Order: sequence, then C-alpha cells, then structure tokens
Amino acid sequence: MLRNALIIGFGGFFGTIARYLSSQLIFKIYPSSFPLATLAINVVGCFLIGVFFGVAEKVNFISLEWRMFLTIGFCGGFTTFSAFSLENVQLLNRGEWGYVMLYSTASVVVAILATYFGIWVMKTVL
Repeated sequence: MLRNALIIGFGGFFGTIARYLSSQLIFKIYPSSFPLATLAINVVGCFLIGVFFGVAEKVNFISLEWRMFLTIGFCGGFTTFSAFSLENVQLLNRGEWGYVMLYSTASVVVAILATYFGIWVMKTVL
C-alpha cells in the first residue's frame, strides 16, 4: 500500500509541475479574465488519461504501477477541477454569467470528448 501511494505521489508531483508550467505559459500567451489555461489543461488531461487507458486496454504492456503513476498520479495532479470550481465562483462573484455557462459547458463536454478521443486514437493506432 505504501509503495502504491509513493508511485501515485510521484506521478502527482510531476503532474502538478506540468500543470503549473502549462498554466503560466498559456496565461502569458493568452492573458484573459476567462480561465483558458484551466480549461485547456483539463481537456489535455482528459485526452491524456484516455490515451493512457487506451494503451493499457489495447496492448496491455503497461504495468499496474505505471497505470497508477500515469492516471491517478500524473493526470490527477495535472488536471485542475478544484481550480475549475473556484474560478467559476470567482466569475459568478464578478457577475460574468456568460463566462460561467461557457466555461462550465466547455469544460464538461469537451473534456468528455477529449477522453473518448484519446481512447479512440489509441485503439486505432495500436
């Protein structure tokens, strides 16, 4: 159990760093009150978890430890749904209802589609 927790923790460590660096880069390129960085990171994270799951399901050469590292650890540290909820509250507090609707809908719908697409790509490629 401790071994698995450490594997997941290391994945989360790298995912969190990747999230921070990605969000800084995106915000530097596209500064806006709309939380584009969080949306993009959530979509990419959903695609990646789809890719990792698709590879594991299709070719079965990824060990359980690597699956935990990549999905629970890295993707869990990389995606930012707690930031998503806070940013929605901040948008609501500023009265930006249109952004709340756009951001919430895009985050949920596009993230699900990205996960599906990641699985589909891996099943098609492998």
